[in-house]
Amino acid sequence: MVKTTIRSFQYRDLFAIVRNLAEIEHKSDLKDLGRQLEQLNNWYGLLKFLTLFPNPWQDYFKAYIAEESGRPIGLIQIEPENISRSTWRVKQVLTIGTSCLDTGSQLLRYCFEAIWEARTWILEVNIEQKDVLALYRQNGFQPIAHLTHWSLSPAVLDSLAQKSGELVNLMPVSNADAQLLYQLDCVSMPPLLRQVFDRHVQDFKKRVFNRAILQTGNWWNNRDFKEAYVFEPQRKAAIAYFNLEIFRDGSRPHQLHLTVHPAYTWLYGPILVKIAQIIQGYSSVMPLEMVSADYQPEREECLEQLTAERIEHTLLMSRSVWHKLREIKQEGLQLSDVLQGLKSAPGSPIPNRFSTFSQASQNLPMEKLENPQRNNTDNSSQRN
Repeated sequence: MVKTTIRSFQYRDLFAIVRNLAEIEHKSDLKDLGRQLEQLNNWYGLLKFLTLFPNPWQDYFKAYIAEESGRPIGLIQIEPENISRSTWRVKQVLTIGTSCLDTGSQLLRYCFEAIWEARTWILEVNIEQKDVLALYRQNGFQPIAHLTHWSLSPAVLDSLAQKSGELVNLMPVSNADAQLLYQLDCVSMPPLLRQVFDRHVQDFKKRVFNRAILQTGNWWNNRDFKEAYVFEPQRKAAIAYFNLEIFRDGSRPHQLHLTVHPAYTWLYGPILVKIAQIIQGYSSVMPLEMVSADYQPEREECLEQLTAERIEHTLLMSRSVWHKLREIKQEGLQLSDVLQGLKSAPGSPIPNRFSTFSQASQNLPMEKLENPQRNNTDNSSQRN
């Protein structure tokens, strides 16, 4: 029987995976995988350098390879979901010419044991991929939300951009607004998802180093980011936030990440109008993609009214991991060894707080025990 070994991803694995792309079981992942491998080939030296010290990009492409006889048969890619690294995301599990359940399970279990700081694992899987869904269920993942991916065509965006109206109190995002965005994120999710993602205020702040790397990546990939939030002055709270990812070269559809306070769902329309107007300022004519969850019925109703197209249905799944603490035998003299020398001899009484009088009385003469009043008289006469 050939033994399967799992190790960290190396540069030579890029070429091995490219040669075996035709044998990958899940054909829908090939497009994104090919793009990621191309970017990794261009930036591998920099990413390898960033893994040498703590920084937000040290786990940008953290992957493990399963191989048999020196040939790769599977790949798993993971990344931390929050800054505390308590929640990790499984981005993809790919198998090459082997059983998805066997190889995929080995890769998942290896990650569960290797990433000790992870308390929760999450992933997103297409509901049509039955074999992948079976793999995750077999390894303890349970669905926590149903997600729908939507696409707004360029024609719909053009019609939205023609509408009038301004978003009141639309503010640019800075690190000073991290507390407002954190509160908005908490109130917009059910308690279960809030516990799973385990986000903190620091997750909504951007460090100077992170901004520099992000701007370099945007320039290299012909990409722009636009983000803003709607401020409610009476409540002094953020009631909506959007992050728009625009691809200037038209290589990919634009991506929109939108968060709206459940009490202000009427903002969906004005925000989408503003987004369409921003996209009109770019020459690339591409659709806009966004996601809605089953606990956001107002968002789905708004997108249906705009004749948006459903392009994919996925499940958001999670599982918890409890690591058993390793028992370490202490070196040196133990407490039990010290107490060995304090044991009493056979037959001698063991002193305790309940036998103080009885043990002391054993050392007194018999006449003093029989007449304690006389003892007190003798003691007083001696003092006189």
